[in-house]
This record gives sequence, structure tokens and C-alpha cells, in this order.
Amino acid sequence: MTVTASAPGKAILFGEHAVVYGKPAIAVAVDKRAIVTINEGTTDDIQLKIPELDVYGSINTDTNSITQLTSSGEVEENPGTFDAGIMQYIKCALFQEELNSPLDHGLDIEVDLEIPIGGGLGSSAAITVATLAARARYQEQELSRENLARIAHQVELEVQGAASPLDTTVSTHGGLLYFTPQRGAVKIKTALKIPLVVGYTSQPGNTGILVAEVRKLRQAHPTIINPILEVMEEITNQARESITRGDQKKVGELMNINQGLLDSLGVNTVELSRLVYQARLAGAMGSKITGAGGGGSIIAYCPGKTREVLAELNSIENAFQVGISSKGVTW
Repeated sequence: MTVTASAPGKAILFGEHAVVYGKPAIAVAVDKRAIVTINEGTTDDIQLKIPELDVYGSINTDTNSITQLTSSGEVEENPGTFDAGIMQYIKCALFQEELNSPLDHGLDIEVDLEIPIGGGLGSSAAITVATLAARARYQEQELSRENLARIAHQVELEVQGAASPLDTTVSTHGGLLYFTPQRGAVKIKTALKIPLVVGYTSQPGNTGILVAEVRKLRQAHPTIINPILEVMEEITNQARESITRGDQKKVGELMNINQGLLDSLGVNTVELSRLVYQARLAGAMGSKITGAGGGGSIIAYCPGKTREVLAELNSIENAFQVGISSKGVTW
């Protein structure tokens, strides 16, 4: 038996970090996906492979322990750390108690990844959502999108220690979403075209570490950081209105203001800052970090200037154009 599920990555247009403290955010599902395929196993263990990352591993179904392997199936003598961390999300998703019966036999699992890892584009959420959906389908279990998003968020909490439900919600439902932790996601209707270019650095970000650093900063300077988070909330709410009205200019201005506030939280880097400003010089109306920062990606909103911005960012680091995926998880 073979089953496949896929889920999109995401880009946050407004509100990252503030959303961790109950503030709203606006995010889009992007047309770059994680595809998870499950086959009945040829051994008693769960065999994992992510060819794009050159990551291979085995999960013991008795102990839940992960062994990193080479592409030929031998035990890896010098296992990596960062990319191999993706296997933690897969393992945690596979052994969620809320899913049907426990796994007591081997599986062969392959992940095809179109999303840069650690790029702030929700790769871990997309992999988690797709893995949960594939496992539910493999075991012929009915699973609503609401429950899928909730369980996927629990997986991210277990692996990262801290996580907003935003990423897993976007990967599950797709589209352009206004999100609050209290009320969940609402799709934004707009006639506005949203041409986006993502630029990403060779230095990945680490969401868990960055969220923890911002928390420390807030604890040390609450009277300074809390007002910054309040302003981020106002920016996000004004951005929602501007997107609905089709006000391109204001959307770009608000992205640039949001970037300044992210910089004040200490999540920017020299490499990200260069991409942000070069995108604007190439014609982007707005550009900012997307995701946790500390490495990873920026997002540029560039009506009429997509080609120019894409060329400029590719001359510096790596870039690609993204479209909005109206589809969330499919299985």
C-alpha cells in the first residue's frame, strides 16, 4: 500500500514574533510543498529518506530512537545535526497518540522537499502536516483539518519547545490568512495581486532559538518590547484593511515599517538586511524578514518589478518567485 500527502510552506507578511504573544499575523501559503510518501516497510523499523537534504535515517518502533544512515543504508559515522532535526518532526508526528492504532510494523517513508530548510518558510510545519495526513490516510483514519492543524501544532511544540500555531494552520488550510491565536484563521478576500519574491541566505535560522531570544529581551525590557509588539499588532490590522482595499502603496509601506520593528527585536542579520535593502533598490514596494529571522529568508512585495527584484537577489544569494497556494494539505 502506498499513500501520499503534501502540504504547502508559508510566508509571513506581517506579525511574526508578535503572534507568539497573542497578536495577529498575516501569512500566505506558498506554492512550494513538502510531499510525504508512505509505503509498507521492508523491515520492522521505519526507514526515512529526504533526498534533497541528503538525510537518511531509521526509527526503531520499540524504542522510538533515531539512527542516522548514509544513502546506502549504513550507519552514519559523523551524523549531522540541523538537517537531521527534521527527522524529529516526522518521528513525533508518526507516534502521536491521538492518531489511530500505534505503529507496530515498519514503514518506508520518503519526503520530497521543495521548501528551503530553515528558511523561514515553514518547512517543518509542512513536513509535519503532510506526515500526519499521510499516516492518517495509511491507517484509513478520518481526520478533520481542524484536528490535523491542532495535532501538528502539538508536534511543533514538542520538538521546538515553543511555537505559534500559525505555520501549521497555514500549511493545513492554504490561502491568504489573517490569524490570531485566540480565534484561529480567517481567509482574506482581495482583488489585489500579490507578486512575491523570496530571497534566502545560506545561513539557516532556528525558530526555537530566536523565539527564546526575543522572550529574554521582553523579560529584560518589558516596557520597551511590549509597546513594539502592540505596534506590530496595529500594523497587521492596517495591512489587512489595505490588502482588502487593494492599496498597494500602503501594503509596501507597512512591510517596511514592520521590518524596522523586527530589527529592533534583534532578529536581523547583515545578510538578511542586505537582501531587504537590495530588494527595495530593485523596485520592491516592501521587503522584510519572513519567519523567525537570525538567518533564513526575506519576502519582497514587488508589483511590476518581479523580474528585476528576482534578478537582483539571485545575484547576491538565492531567490525564487512564489505564488499563493489556495490549497492547503492534500491527501
